[in-house]
Formats: sequence, C-alpha cells, structure tokens
Amino acid sequence: MTYSWREGCPVNLDQLRLLTVDHWGFDQTVHRGEMIIHSDQAAKVLQALKRLFESGFPIEKMRLVDEYQADDDLSIAANNTSAFNCREVAGKPGVWSQHAYGRAIDINPIQNPYVSGNGKVSPPSAAAYKDRSKKEPGMILAGDSTVKAFASIGWRWGGYWSSVKDYQHFSSNGR
Repeated sequence: MTYSWREGCPVNLDQLRLLTVDHWGFDQTVHRGEMIIHSDQAAKVLQALKRLFESGFPIEKMRLVDEYQADDDLSIAANNTSAFNCREVAGKPGVWSQHAYGRAIDINPIQNPYVSGNGKVSPPSAAAYKDRSKKEPGMILAGDSTVKAFASIGWRWGGYWSSVKDYQHFSSNGR
C-alpha cells in the first residue's frame, strides 16, 4: 500500500523514480537503502549519493517513508533518511513541501535536526546535535563532503538558511 502518494499530490506517480543505493551504516558496514525522487532529479541524486558512499559518510537508515505510514514525525524519530512524501510544509497549510515534488531529501534527522528561530529543536531527541561545533558521525556541517556532494548537482542545504536551520534538508531549489 502506498501512503506517501495520493490523488491531489503535485506530481504523478509516473514522474517519480525508486532509487536503490548502497550506503555506509553507523555500524561501518554497507547497507542497501531506498528512496523516491522526481524523475528529473534521479540521476543527479544518484551521483550525490555515490559521492557520499565514496567519502564513507554514514547514514543510519534509508527506507521509504511508506514504512512509517508517510508520517514524517515517525520517520524522523527513527532517524530515517528519506525523500518523497506528499505533504505540506510544516505549519503552512496549503503549501506543498519540496518533498511532495520528490525534490528534497532529509539525511540523518537526529544528527541533523531542524532548529527553529527561537532555538526549538525538532525532533526533541536531537537536542544534543544543536551544537554544530562538534563533529559526530552522520552530522552534516558547513562545507563538508555531504554539502559539497549535493552542491555539485545544484542542490542547496537547509543549514545555510538564515531564520531557521534545517540541517538534515537538501533540495533542488533551496527551499
């Protein structure tokens, strides 16, 4: 059953592609993961993910958000790296997230939390990772190999946003 796509989504199913990729786990072994990306971004994203693999960057898990019934909070709490999910921007009813177009990826959301303008951390279990001066496995930091891998395909990082910081988020248009 598909939870992440439904009638009314801003993209049709035939515009989406399933990517199956190897990635390094936090256990330092190779795992196979899956994500769904817009067809016009699939080759580019594979290129960026290949660079992450070659650099040894660890990803805890990479599963389709359908395994979490398309519940973004459950996926994030599980530290799941994911992409497509037909959903609105949190707190902005009627505004589609870039995830709803298959043009955004969230990587290791525990190590790379969303930090609001008032300093609130989401998910709350990621509070220890608000401090970006430390370097822990799976963290994405300004100018690192992960940011460079996505920059090489024209994607931008939410860690560079000014009012909030979305350290897990990369998108093709920077939103």
